[in-house]
Amino acid sequence: MSELLPSTPLLSAFVLASLVLAVTPGPGVLYIVAASVGHGRANGLASVAGVALGNLGNAIGAAVGLAALFAVSSASFTLVKYAGAAYLIYLGVRMLRQKPADEAAPTRSAPPKRVAFRDGLVVALLNPKTTLFFAAFLPQFMNPAGSTLIQGLLLGGLFVAIAAITDSVYALLAGHIATRLRRSAAARTLGRRTSGVTYIALGVLAATTDVPRNSSRGA
Repeated sequence: MSELLPSTPLLSAFVLASLVLAVTPGPGVLYIVAASVGHGRANGLASVAGVALGNLGNAIGAAVGLAALFAVSSASFTLVKYAGAAYLIYLGVRMLRQKPADEAAPTRSAPPKRVAFRDGLVVALLNPKTTLFFAAFLPQFMNPAGSTLIQGLLLGGLFVAIAAITDSVYALLAGHIATRLRRSAAARTLGRRTSGVTYIALGVLAATTDVPRNSSRGA
């Protein structure tokens, strides 16, 4: 196992760094909070699962060299980046256009949990900056004597698991607040509009922000 995993000090440092990055609010956290406020804890947790699976896909992509493709091909990076940004904006516009009548019937206003899962998966998977983040972050904690591919997969999976736990806490807290807010029609409208604007803002941010030079959870 010593050839598959980093040394104990490196692994401990990785867990600590991952925890710090995971609890730092970024676009992923804002997306999950918006989903929880807009549609409740169940949908928020479903979006957490989707985001986690999308991030795991990005970690695997980084491990097998997808990040290298984005680094040498600006066209492929731009294509995926704008596709993800467009999807975020679409989600925001869809929520803003939701009719007030839907808000009066909670069973109709909340989409199926599979839809929340799908949206979280697409949003996370179509963010190439996450792949580049993993490509820059993971090698710092790898054992040079071990397999780069296996270590990348293991460390990426560990980071995703840590992030999923902290994201679930955000979803539960946001959903708890949303439960009280939804008792008021005015608060429901405000929550829906706030969530829609948040989605659109995240899409615009994803489309206009260049790849950061330093690693960050918000990538």
